[in-house]
Amino acid sequence: MTVTVQSVIDRVQTILQDTTGIRWPVVTELVLFVNDAQREIALIKPDASAVNATVTLATGTKQEIPAAGNRLLRVVRNMSAASGGTGKRSVRLVSREVLDAQTPDWHDPTVSGDAAHTAVIKHYIYDEQNPRNFYVYPGVAGNSFIEIIYSSNPSTVAQADNLSIPDIFANAVMDYVLFRAYTKDAEYAGNNQRASTHYNLFIASVTGKAQIDAITSPNVDSNRQTSILPQQVRG
Repeated sequence: MTVTVQSVIDRVQTILQDTTGIRWPVVTELVLFVNDAQREIALIKPDASAVNATVTLATGTKQEIPAAGNRLLRVVRNMSAASGGTGKRSVRLVSREVLDAQTPDWHDPTVSGDAAHTAVIKHYIYDEQNPRNFYVYPGVAGNSFIEIIYSSNPSTVAQADNLSIPDIFANAVMDYVLFRAYTKDAEYAGNNQRASTHYNLFIASVTGKAQIDAITSPNVDSNRQTSILPQQVRG
């Protein structure tokens, strides 16, 4: 990230016509608003704070993302070590209902057959209502490491720091700070409307980015090519 917190604050102060920080103190208000903005963006668009990490799995089936994480985004693959390892077997998302129906005892560490607990993970199960936890199949027995992608809590930044989320969100951060600043003085004529305008711009920027990402994702072309591939093969 290369956009500085100070550069965002400079633009905010110019719009507020408060370049000396008299009405809206920099450290005790504007910098706090910048950090609030980063957290709001990560809440609305979790991949804005996405982190790739290799984690050591706990024994059994239930797993948890690192403490700094908000929610799991994806499990990628098995790894050979906790740090500096090489990639191993890929891990696929499956339905819990399918596993429960086919192997009801898959959580039991004494289960045998394909569900026998081991060090190599084949599948994972994720529930949106429990975003910080996930389950693995087979369950873990022994040292097991996997690569995951998760949404982290954006790092708290100071005035001299850079933003801890991608630079593309700098305008959204600015609009959120302006929303909070004008909300402080909402009793003055026009400020309530200004606050509402900047909040709407903030939301439009973050959600619009999500829509653009969905349209331009490499998976869009991949899915289309996969759907027409059988026709090409038959031809």
